[in-house]
Amino acid sequence: MGESGCGKSTTGRTILRLLDATSGEMLFRSEDSYVDLAAMQDRHAMKQVRRRMQIIFQDPFSSLDPRMTVRDIVDEPMRAQRMGAAAVRHQRVERLLDLVGLNAWQKNRYPHEFSGGQRQRIGIARAAVGRSLLVCDEPVSALDVSVQAQILNLLEDLQTDLGLTYLFIAHDLSVVEHIADRVLVMYLGKIVEVAGADHLYRHPRHPYTEALLKAIPASHPRVEHKREPLQGSVPDPANPPTGCNFHPRCPYATDLCAREEPDLHPLDNSGQMAACHHAANLTLAGYH
Repeated sequence: MGESGCGKSTTGRTILRLLDATSGEMLFRSEDSYVDLAAMQDRHAMKQVRRRMQIIFQDPFSSLDPRMTVRDIVDEPMRAQRMGAAAVRHQRVERLLDLVGLNAWQKNRYPHEFSGGQRQRIGIARAAVGRSLLVCDEPVSALDVSVQAQILNLLEDLQTDLGLTYLFIAHDLSVVEHIADRVLVMYLGKIVEVAGADHLYRHPRHPYTEALLKAIPASHPRVEHKREPLQGSVPDPANPPTGCNFHPRCPYATDLCAREEPDLHPLDNSGQMAACHHAANLTLAGYH
């Protein structure tokens, strides 16, 4: 999670090799071993791995081809990967539509005949074709709140039924808390904190995470909630500040923060990590 422009979607698309990484490793578990997606040059091998990876796009209105029926939209990835004969694929299309709460008779309709929530269900059905990793790129941000809840519940049910792993990209902290097991907080293209969802919301260790949690609106209109907005604006990613990227806006920053960039380091046995020089000494406010 993180602000718009911090690199969340770029990270997800890079993992899928929709964008090429400039450096680093991307280890993906294939059978009983790991493959480095960033180093993979064999197109045939990459195509085999892609059978297990897919993305759910943010906008359900522009991510579906208006000239294709629902059956063709869901069938397209199976046809591209040569996953069975046409009759077998069409049976799987009907099963997937049933899993996402759509009727089989709707398969011959076009995207414009569906609501926003139904279109996102079609996008989820297309992404869930024989996959193990789904990159969910803000899949509910374009939907109203009541439909968001339906889609989130659907994603959780599919995760249980199909054994899926999600990389869920979002800037809505309530959505992240609901669906995530482990959270990575990003700022200006870098991960600044990693922790289990419950632990992160109660015990943040990076000042930027604290600022995000303070921005969550109060759950009741009579609850007093003191807003403490961050000063300044997000720096230019092409010309980041020296030292810690967050130090120009951080209320706890020192001269050390301006000079040296902190490493992402473990803080305790819970697996929580933070990229902050003062993480061990700060007592930050969580969300309760």
